[in-house]
Amino acid sequence: MANCLVVDDEAPARALLMGHLSTLPGFTVLACLDNAVDAFTFLQTNPVDLAFLDIQMPRLSGLDLIRSLKTRPRIILTTAYREHAVTAFELDVLDYLVKPITQERFMRAVSKYLHSQNNSELPSPIASRYDEMYMFFKVGRDQVKIFLRDIVFIEGLGDYIKVHTNEKTYVASEKLGYMEHKLPADKFIRVHKSFIIAWDKLLRYNPDQVTVVTTTLPLGRLYKGAFFRKLQTGNVCLSEVKVG
Repeated sequence: MANCLVVDDEAPARALLMGHLSTLPGFTVLACLDNAVDAFTFLQTNPVDLAFLDIQMPRLSGLDLIRSLKTRPRIILTTAYREHAVTAFELDVLDYLVKPITQERFMRAVSKYLHSQNNSELPSPIASRYDEMYMFFKVGRDQVKIFLRDIVFIEGLGDYIKVHTNEKTYVASEKLGYMEHKLPADKFIRVHKSFIIAWDKLLRYNPDQVTVVTTTLPLGRLYKGAFFRKLQTGNVCLSEVKVG
């Protein structure tokens, strides 16, 4: 069900998490590490689904580890400090557990992981052509099939997203950060903390905004670099044409 990684520089904290995880069938702990540097190396070559990560560690903090990962598992942060919560959720962590961690609070965090896994499914590898790719989104009580080719942009609303398609807008139970990692990177790009756009729907841009179909969205400062790099590497002519 889930390959797990535990990272904490304190042995009692590692033991507590290992004890909680031992009660869960289907959850396998691949490694239990005492620093984020070793965790970074481990994550490069091992299929981790869920990581329990401390924040305050020597050499490299848990938050810096998250920022350094190009591809990352779902992450539950464990810490003795409440003041990092805002930064943590800006990095789209799954949950933020304040020590000491009770079994009940631990189970609520694991339930979030299970819920996130059930809400969205990637297309089958058989659907190799983009126009055949789809995902299921949890809309109310239903799982709604949406073809990726129909998505114009996705808007983040905390624990929910709005999926704007050519014909309709759906409100689904998922976080924008999770979608950023699940959608094909060559077809979608995050342009703002609240927006992911379909690259083929981009019609106009300037240093501060992008327009997809008929909707203009802000281009966030933190995302401009990746956006303009993609323009330079894609099939786009960057020469300016002046009108008037």
